[in-house]
Amino acid sequence: MKIIQILPELNAGGVERGTLEVAAHLVREGHESLVISNGGRQVADLEKAGSRHIQIPVHRKALASLGQIPRLRKLFATEKPDIIHLRSRLPAWLAWLAWKSLPRNTRPRLVTTVHGFYSVNAYSAVMTKGEAVIAVSESVRDYILKSYPETAPAKVRVIHRGVDEAAYPAGFTPSPEWLAAWKAAQPALEGRIPLLMPARLTRWKGQQDFVRLIATLVGRGQSVHGLIVGEPHPKKLAFLDELKQLAASLGVAEHISFLGHRNDLREIMAVSALVYSLSLDPEAFGRVSLEALALGKPVIAYEHGGVAEQLRAIFPQGLVKPGDLNCAIDLTEEILKGRPKPLPAEAFALERMLKSTLDVYQTVLTTPRP
Repeated sequence: MKIIQILPELNAGGVERGTLEVAAHLVREGHESLVISNGGRQVADLEKAGSRHIQIPVHRKALASLGQIPRLRKLFATEKPDIIHLRSRLPAWLAWLAWKSLPRNTRPRLVTTVHGFYSVNAYSAVMTKGEAVIAVSESVRDYILKSYPETAPAKVRVIHRGVDEAAYPAGFTPSPEWLAAWKAAQPALEGRIPLLMPARLTRWKGQQDFVRLIATLVGRGQSVHGLIVGEPHPKKLAFLDELKQLAASLGVAEHISFLGHRNDLREIMAVSALVYSLSLDPEAFGRVSLEALALGKPVIAYEHGGVAEQLRAIFPQGLVKPGDLNCAIDLTEEILKGRPKPLPAEAFALERMLKSTLDVYQTVLTTPRP
């Protein structure tokens, strides 16, 4: 097969990571992989794994972007891919309009992936136009069928995002060098139990609840220290200041470390006693929580969205009602006493995700055109 995936850019993010994982798997299986995007720091990794990258500015929300449609049409006609896989709304519209203008009997087949709970409108509806529509969780499938009832249920396929068990093995221990550097850089952790909140710094991710959780535990005499990993959008730096002010007002500024963006999150999860997912709105999937569970770390999460699906299968005792901070605090104390371990994360293995994605491609190619 020859597959083209299209997305805005190749920087950090779950969509980007999934694109690279599928691209590398296609090459390993002897298929041809192309990715269209405006570029980014992960292009080198993509090409190193054997895919081709075609840089086209499909990321700008501007009328000028419509000028990319003829270019995409020509590219599709020249490359003659078997499948075009749309992964994001703006590039999807440009690619769909280009695809639609090709002769019906010679068009590539079309697959889309719905990666999130998009706003419900005509703009988002393009993500349901695939001959097969991949949903990254059961929650996303429910969203698709409820929000776009004209979508045939039979064409929606749930493929949970996968975790690479080789990269996130159960019981993983960081290297002695990393541990020594970590201890030297984090003197506040001496004699304290590290509790980790890894998430982009934005209001709906729930860092405020995490700060309040740490404050209550410290007030109860627990020797805990909160680690907040993640950075705010450059235009939203005020939220970081707000969180620091909240910690200070609750008297726990010395019990919380703001670590910013980190490239060693796996290691930080490995040395933490507990990992939290306290998003106020449901996550479409939530890779980080799955990676923590794969490492064997207990996760406490609000019970909604894709994260709840993970915990129901792997660590159901970590679920609490959304917004029930008191329950999360009590549960933290219970888990710290008993130190339970999650079940293996086999149901969410990366290899299963990749095989299922290729199965969708092959099914579409062997199904008569609609």
